[in-house]
Amino acid sequence: MNDTASIEDVRVEPPDIPQDILSARLARVGRPFGILFLFVTAFTFYEVLMRYVFNAPTEWVHETTTAMTAVCFAFGGVYCLATDRHIRVVLIYGWVGPRTRRVLDVLISLVGMAATGLMAWASYPLAYKSFFRPTGEFRLETTGTAWNPPTPAVVKTFLFLMLCVMCVQFALQTIRHIRRDPLADAGNDDMGTQTGDA
Repeated sequence: MNDTASIEDVRVEPPDIPQDILSARLARVGRPFGILFLFVTAFTFYEVLMRYVFNAPTEWVHETTTAMTAVCFAFGGVYCLATDRHIRVVLIYGWVGPRTRRVLDVLISLVGMAATGLMAWASYPLAYKSFFRPTGEFRLETTGTAWNPPTPAVVKTFLFLMLCVMCVQFALQTIRHIRRDPLADAGNDDMGTQTGDA
């Protein structure tokens, strides 16, 4: 039996192709956010080493890595939308024709726009309060720990901004799906290739 895979057996992943001008700019920023995960790993390794080998735990690693991970995950949603690589359940797509697929894409984009818009609306007061006291005086919300960094203010504000960006992305997707010719995709039965899915 031959253990080597033939060329036909190897699946080539399509490149991350931005869907519009905004997405093209956002996709370029994806690599630095991905590199942040390497720093999270390095900081965590450093903390384990300091705590369990040298009995000298740090004050900053846990809060730093938690904030960095939260920021990366928030940007991850924006990146997935920008490159059209979010998870889809394409079972229904296989049963319907290209025109119905287009209608489904428009409906999904509208639901996504409404959901991210509502989440952005709900997260705005949290982001605002993390920068201002009830009296209106400027102050950054901190963690309240011994190190006490202002990471809650940074994370809450970043999440609000990413939700706003995702809402705009869903609006652009909706327009793109409305303008797209459904018959142009009619001959393409591979939903992964058509939609850019992994």
